[in-house]
Amino acid sequence: MRPNLVKQNLRAGKLQLGTGFGQFRSPEIPKMLAAAGFQWAFLDTEHGGFDLESVQDICRVSVMAGLCPIVRVADLQYSLVTRALDCGAQGIIFPRVESPELLELAVSWTKFPPMGVRGYGLTAVQVDYEPLSFTEIISHMNANTMVVLQIETRRALEARKELLAVPGIDAVMIGPADLSISLGVPGEFQHPKMVEAMEAVRDTCLELGIAPGTQTRSLALAKFWKDRGMLFLGCSNDSGMLYERAVELVSQISQ
Repeated sequence: MRPNLVKQNLRAGKLQLGTGFGQFRSPEIPKMLAAAGFQWAFLDTEHGGFDLESVQDICRVSVMAGLCPIVRVADLQYSLVTRALDCGAQGIIFPRVESPELLELAVSWTKFPPMGVRGYGLTAVQVDYEPLSFTEIISHMNANTMVVLQIETRRALEARKELLAVPGIDAVMIGPADLSISLGVPGEFQHPKMVEAMEAVRDTCLELGIAPGTQTRSLALAKFWKDRGMLFLGCSNDSGMLYERAVELVSQISQ
C-alpha cells in the first residue's frame, strides 16, 4: 500500500498542486498529469460524467502513476463516499457543506472503526496484493485517506469556525464559482468581497492546522492565491487545458 504523499506534504506546510478532472474518461490522463508535475487531481462526480467503473479505472492508474486521486462526491451519502474509497480514491471532497453535524457524520464514513463507521470490503486488489492483516490495512487507510471540505456559500463562510472544528478535516478547497454567486458577485473572482472571504477562510484554516486551498480557473488566479498562502491549490481542468492549448496553437500558427 502506498502512502498519501499529498496529505503528508500538506501537513508539513508544502504547496500541493492539483487540477480538476471530470470530462475525459481515459486512464491515460492521470499519467499525463503526473508526468506534467501535478501532485493530485479531483475526479468530479458532482458535475462531471464519470460512472463508478471510470472512477475505479482512473483511481488505480493514478495511484500507480504517483498522482493522488481525490473524488468529489455528488452528495453527502454513505454509499457515494465508501464506494469511491473502495474504488481506490485516496481522498474525498465534500461539496456544499453547511452543517457541522452532517459534516461530522460524513467524515466518519471515510474511516474504519474505531475512528469511524466505514464498512470493510477491501480485497487484495485494493492493497496491491500485499499480505497484510486487517489491523495493518485499517491503520494504513485511516492514516492516509484525505478529507477535503468545500466552502462555497455565504452560510458556510459564516459557519467556517464550526465546520473546521469538526475533527478529521485535512484541507479546504474553496469553491469560488458558487461562492461568488452566493456573495452576489458571480464570476468576479478577484472582487474585494471574494478576496476578503477567501482570506478569512485561509486564516481560519491556518489557526486550526488545516491546509487552506481553492480551485482556480486560470494561471493568473492560481499564482494570485499561491502568493496568498493557499497550499491545496487546484488550477484548470482536463478539458480546459486541452482547449486553451489548442486555441493558443491555432492562434499562433495562423498569424
